[in-house]
Amino acid sequence: MLVVSRLLAQTREIYQELHVSDLFNESSFYDAFVKDLKHCKADLVIESPFITNKRLATLLPTLEKLNAKKVNIIVNTRDPIETDDEYRRSEAYRAVSRLQHLGIRVLYTKGLHRKVAIIDQSILYEGSLNILSQNNSTEIMRRISSKRLVQQMVMFIGLNKFV
Repeated sequence: MLVVSRLLAQTREIYQELHVSDLFNESSFYDAFVKDLKHCKADLVIESPFITNKRLATLLPTLEKLNAKKVNIIVNTRDPIETDDEYRRSEAYRAVSRLQHLGIRVLYTKGLHRKVAIIDQSILYEGSLNILSQNNSTEIMRRISSKRLVQQMVMFIGLNKFV
C-alpha cells in the first residue's frame, strides 16, 4: 500500500509539473520575462537568432543587475557575419560587444532559429519571439515552470555543457 501511495504522489507531482504553463504575446511577454529575471539567482540562457541595440537597451538594465549578482549569463545567437544587410550586421556586432563588455558569454550557432530562454534551470520560455530583437511582429511565447522540462530542453539542444 505504501508503494502505491508513493507512486500516486509521484504521478500527481509529475502531472502538476507538466501542466504549469502560461502563454504570452509580443505585448505581454517582456513584463513577465523581466519579472522572472528579477528573481534569477544562478543561471540565465537566452537563445535569440538576432540581436538589436533597440531591444537590448530595454533588457540591459536587468542584465546588468543579474551580472552584478554573479548570475551566469549565456546568450546564444547567430554570428553577425551571417547577416547579409550591412547595417544589421554592424548593429548585431555592436550589441554583441555590449553584452561581452558586461562579461556575458556569447555563443554563435550557425543558422540558429530557436527562441528559448532558461532561468535557473527551472523556468523555460519557448516560442516564436526573438527575445533580443523583437520589434514589430506578432509572436507567441510559452512560459513553462518545470525542472524536468527545462532539463529535457537543455539536453535536447545541447546546452548541458554550458549550464
